[in-house]
Amino acid sequence: MKKKICVVTGTRADYGLLYWMMKEIVASKELELQLVVTGTHLSPEFGNTYKEIEADGFNIREQIEIILSSDTAVSTVKSLGLATLGFAEALERLKPDMLLVVGDRYEILAASQSALIMQIPIAHIHGGELTFGAYDDAIRHAVTKMAKWHFTSSEEHKNRVIQMGEFPSVVWNVGALGIDNIINIPLLDKEKLLTDLSLPVERPFFLITYHPETNNSEQGIEELLSALAHYDEMTLIFTKANADNGGRFINERISDFVRKNENSYVYDSLGQLRYLSAAKHAEVVIGNSSSGLIEVPYLKTPVIDCGERQKGRQKPSCVLNVKLDSTDIRNGIEQALNYVGPFDQIFGDGKTAQKIIRILEEVSSNSSEKEFYDI
Repeated sequence: MKKKICVVTGTRADYGLLYWMMKEIVASKELELQLVVTGTHLSPEFGNTYKEIEADGFNIREQIEIILSSDTAVSTVKSLGLATLGFAEALERLKPDMLLVVGDRYEILAASQSALIMQIPIAHIHGGELTFGAYDDAIRHAVTKMAKWHFTSSEEHKNRVIQMGEFPSVVWNVGALGIDNIINIPLLDKEKLLTDLSLPVERPFFLITYHPETNNSEQGIEELLSALAHYDEMTLIFTKANADNGGRFINERISDFVRKNENSYVYDSLGQLRYLSAAKHAEVVIGNSSSGLIEVPYLKTPVIDCGERQKGRQKPSCVLNVKLDSTDIRNGIEQALNYVGPFDQIFGDGKTAQKIIRILEEVSSNSSEKEFYDI
């Protein structure tokens, strides 16, 4: 009997990270993939990206709709409740041998707490990281304490998971999943990318992704847009913010900006191939997405990390943190435009999925019990 691995994806970002992992599970003689899709994948507002998953050939076993037409903290909590109800029913139907989750979003919390109560052991990827500017930080640590096995992206993160009371024998530093994409996907050249997006081929461009700082009520999007308004010579490529509270406000402000600035364009989702290709060919990647700190340095593109959403994360030398202030952002962009290296590669060798699969094939999923490792 194959071990049934239930994998959860709730956003375009974590699907991009999980892609090669799921391909490895499908190819394994020991494992069976049970794919559960939720969150923004099922929302027309965010591009109905579940269609991309189906187009990639994956069989979606369960769909759990949770997104409400509001971006307040209350609506996010209600979505968390809907997700918990949905996962309870889905996991009861699927009866997986283990739940495999990545990261720190609230839908991952819902899936993990459901599995915990239902005594389904959890494997957690990307634990031990810090992001002080968002409540994702607390969710990530909570999932760590619910999980039985841990796959971290660096030795520093591995040590932090052990510090949280997890036995060293069940914590592996395997690198970051996102690097697998860079190693395995043949990226588009600049002309092909911009032609596909119907953008001017001859102009340089910035790639911008800005998400809410959920631990900070300040809406830094205004300062960011004020700074970007000074770069008429650049094409500005925006991807939409996520579905956290405050995300719709950010997307509305970006849409207003795009309507008023003919050199600007916004996309619900570029997809993994076009996003990484854009990150490779951009003059600078700007915003506060974790991809700017993890994957983009491997593409040798400088990064402007705005505000405190990623505060606490390990940062390669090509990542410059700036305050959510128009002048500071502009100064940072000018530094980035003149940056020539180095581009540190600190999150593994691009074989993360293979390493995780080998371990999952060997571990026993007979029990979800765990003890506290006291240092």
